[in-house]
Amino acid sequence: MVKAVVAGASGGIGQPLSLLLKSCQQVDELALYDVVNTPGVAADLSHISTPAIVTGYLPGDDGLKKALTGADIVVIPAGIPRKPNMTRDDLFKINAGIVQGLIEGVAQHCPKAYILVISNPVNSTVPIAAEVLKRAGVFDPKRLFGVTTLDVVRAETFVASIVGEKVPTKNTIPVIGGHSGETIVPLFSQAKPSVSIPSDKLDALVNRVQFGGDEVVKAKDGGGSATLSMAYAGFRFAEKVIKAVKGEKGLVEPSFMYLPGISGGDSIVKATGLEFFSVPIELGPNGAEKAIDVVSSANDHEKKLLEACYAALKGNISKGVEFVQNPPQK
Repeated sequence: MVKAVVAGASGGIGQPLSLLLKSCQQVDELALYDVVNTPGVAADLSHISTPAIVTGYLPGDDGLKKALTGADIVVIPAGIPRKPNMTRDDLFKINAGIVQGLIEGVAQHCPKAYILVISNPVNSTVPIAAEVLKRAGVFDPKRLFGVTTLDVVRAETFVASIVGEKVPTKNTIPVIGGHSGETIVPLFSQAKPSVSIPSDKLDALVNRVQFGGDEVVKAKDGGGSATLSMAYAGFRFAEKVIKAVKGEKGLVEPSFMYLPGISGGDSIVKATGLEFFSVPIELGPNGAEKAIDVVSSANDHEKKLLEACYAALKGNISKGVEFVQNPPQK
């Protein structure tokens, strides 16, 4: 039996993500939580003829406790969406508080659950989650994931259009670092199968992977951000975690994680100078089984990108830790 929870299930990411999880044959129970509309979303999804039993909860009447109790995996897309001219950092003050409250609930009601953080800015919200879990005495680095899969999905898609591959998922491209702007570093040199990117297209391709979110925000003309592609990416990662927990082998996906607590993580921490970093993670029954070091194999072009990544990420991570250790005055 697998109980999955979506916290922020009524939003632009939450609804399509919940739909995808309802369609997943691996999920037996799907609990939805949000501050508005969740019973309606749950009722709508409950009519779909797949095995998962769907329930919807609001904050009143111990809704968060009821949603989280017994959860095996908790996916968190909760928060406000990014608007035009708004950076992921602008979202910080609002979304940081939302994530902190939800993680406090997880620590209390389902401390052994696998936690997948989608809420932006991931570079800061994952350190926030780690600090909250540490304070509660239930932090397991192997079970806290920052979902950076959308960057991988974009890299696969954009490369496929350049090289003429009709099935983008046949391209395996490590995308490492963080999950915003220059902290996103695609390692095209380590693509499998290998790909040849024309030199006159490389910089534009890197920029498109790094700032693909801006492309969507602009195209939606102020009407939203990357919700559908993010829902797909969140589901892709969640499904891999569920399959790995059930015993499937060989599942690897990059994720933004606290590396000192993961096998293979220490060498990456030493190379980057950062405890939180996204690298390909081998998934297993306990969550993150192994962090795969692709940093040391970066080429000269990628090393320059990584230098900018390290500097930006350091500040993002510190901001998240600081938010919990020294809460802002209300």
